Amino acid sequence: MDYNKIGTFIMTERKSKKMTQAKLAEKLFVSEKTVSKWENGNGIPDTNTLPKLCEVLGVSLNELLSGEKIIMESNNQKNEQLLFDMAKELEHKNKIIWRSMWVIMIVSMISLFSGLLLTAFLIPEGVWQVLTILGICIVFLIPCFYALKLEVSVGAYKCNKCGNEITPTYSEALWAMHRGTTRYLKCPNCNKRTWCKKVLKK
Repeated sequence: MDYNKIGTFIMTERKSKKMTQAKLAEKLFVSEKTVSKWENGNGIPDTNTLPKLCEVLGVSLNELLSGEKIIMESNNQKNEQLLFDMAKELEHKNKIIWRSMWVIMIVSMISLFSGLLLTAFLIPEGVWQVLTILGICIVFLIPCFYALKLEVSVGAYKCNKCGNEITPTYSEALWAMHRGTTRYLKCPNCNKRTWCKKVLKK
């Protein structure tokens, strides 16, 4: 999706309704700065705001996300292109989240081993060394839980038996045995437990 084109369209339709940014913001229960951000192409409204914005501007969702008025003859083609663009954008965001998850895990592992080595060399054996090691391990677990949340939020896990794609809850993924991002899950389609490999595209 072309954020600049969408932003220009919002501004044009707003002005055609003789509304200021402040007035539009008031109708949508957002800040004037948010409306300005949309019109400058620095973002688009979230899914909760889009329907209300379309209603206020008197445009369809397709027109808003296409950034132009659509004639009926080309509506189906625009729908297909819009769905394709949204799928590509979702895939791109999923890849960013996936990379972030791996960065968190790698940095956490390096920090854990570095902390344990420093503790072993700098703190004499005894209670304080044990407490420090426990503290480091607990701190290490915090980003791990967050990284798992990121892992579960994108894509799905593919059943090794029937090929069905599974989207487990956070707790199901947390307690499942795993090898990297491959988890031992129960497939709701074939009711078999198997090693399910993570795939980004659902």
